[in-house]
Parts: sequence; structure tokens; C-alpha cells
Amino acid sequence: MVDMINKKPHMPTPDAEGLTTNLTGIDASGAEISLPVVTEKPLTIFLNRREIVTSMTIGDHPEALAAGFLFNQNMLHHKDEIAAIDYDPEIDVVVVRTHDETDFEDKLKKRIQTSGCAQGTIFGDVMDRFERINLSGDAVLRTTALIALSKAINTAPSLYLKAGAIHGCVLARGAEPLIYVEDIGRHNAVDKIAGMMLMDEISAEDKIFYTTGRLTSEMVLKTAMMGIPILVSRSGFTEAGVRLARQANMTLIGRAKGSRFVALSAAERIIFDAADKIADIPDNVSAQRQKG
Repeated sequence: MVDMINKKPHMPTPDAEGLTTNLTGIDASGAEISLPVVTEKPLTIFLNRREIVTSMTIGDHPEALAAGFLFNQNMLHHKDEIAAIDYDPEIDVVVVRTHDETDFEDKLKKRIQTSGCAQGTIFGDVMDRFERINLSGDAVLRTTALIALSKAINTAPSLYLKAGAIHGCVLARGAEPLIYVEDIGRHNAVDKIAGMMLMDEISAEDKIFYTTGRLTSEMVLKTAMMGIPILVSRSGFTEAGVRLARQANMTLIGRAKGSRFVALSAAERIIFDAADKIADIPDNVSAQRQKG
């Protein structure tokens, strides 16, 4: 497993070509304006010779998105050896090839539509795999680290700050962001991180997953499938998300803004070491997020 101690963090590249398009319009005063707007394009994912799904995405990291999607849908496992991942940008198709045939046909018979932006989907026997998950009880989250992590994420250059209409997800160790990706749907951002973890063999037991989106059943399921024991969001919860987090013994923290947060599951992993340092961190994305 890769510990990423000596690896450079993967952060957003908001000025990368193709992620935004400049469009003109008028503002509330009637003045003409030009502003960057996030791109949205289809990506069709194949597993070997079978077409699995077409997802709307911003178009970056298609290989990681495909691998992570298949892993989170229980169509790929750690034991499966990926022979190749081929992406054709001209037709927006990515094909994940394995050395051995997979047993995904039965998984296609059942699809659960989720509340994910741009329509999330859960296939097949995901819940069966979820029932067998045993998340690490050794991971901890210090409140000082959570405050510092929130500040690092909120002040980092991002596509959201540039154009809005985007979700962000972060894999972190303590206060340190390791992988930060964005997409129009939070489930896509999760899958990109899952794919990077799978392809680079990144361990999950001591990691924190941070999302800007809601803590729904889908978010909890995918984070648990990745083996990550702590899930944090600046947004709120759904009852199903909390119920599944408690079942998986996942630490679930929502409404995390500045020094404030609410934990509704497995709070025993939290070390409260910031009681004498309560102070709201600067959040220069607050006004921007009203537009997203």
C-alpha cells in the first residue's frame, strides 16, 4: 500500500483547458458581463466488452472516474487485475479491461436511483458488500486537525471559486489534503478518488474523506466501500446516511464550518483538543457558494 508521505498532494487545476467556457450575459443592473461556466460532457464507461453507464462529468481524470465507479459499484475488487484503461477523448469513452472476466451481469439487473447530482446509480449487490465492511477502529480525528483541514480546503484554488456549480471531495490524512478533486456530481468526485486509491494502492485505514455535498446514503456507502472510517461535510445529513454510518461504525460529521460541527455517528474517534482555540476560520468561499 502507498502511504503518500513523500508524494505531492493532488489539487484542483481550475485553469486547465476544457474545464470551463466563457459565456456572455447581463447582470442585475443590465450590464453585459463575461464569466467562466463549468463544462458538462458525457462519459461512457465500459468494463471489458460491456457498456455499463454514461455519466455527465466535467471531463477530467476519466480513467480514475471509470475505475472508481466500477469499484464502488462492486464490479471491480482489489483482487481484480486491471490490464489496461483506455480513454478515447474523441468519443468520450473509457474502457477498463481486466485480465479475467468479471461477474457483473447479475449486478446490472438491479439499479437503485440515488439522490446524487446528475443522477447517481447504485448497481447490484453493493448492499451485500456493505454488510461485510468492518471499518478500522484505530483512526482518530483531532478537532484542531479538522479546523486546519477545512481552512486548507476553503482557501485552495478551485474550480468552484472560479466558476461555481461544482462539488469537491478530498482525501486527507489529519489536516493534510492528499487528493482534492471536483465534479458537477458529488458521486463523480467520490469515484475519482476511489479510482486513484485503487490504481495507486493507497491505504484507507487512517484517512479522512471530506465532501462539500450532503451526507446521503450514497456518500456513506461509497466512503465505506473505499474503507475510509471518517466522513466529513460542510453540509447536512439525511436520516438514511446517518443510519448506514452507524451500522458501519463510520464517524459521520456534518455542518463543519470553522470550529463548529455536528457528529451523529461514532464520535469516539474524535479527540477534542481545540476547546481553548475556538475561532472561526476565514472562509473566502462563502459568498461564492451561494452561487453554486
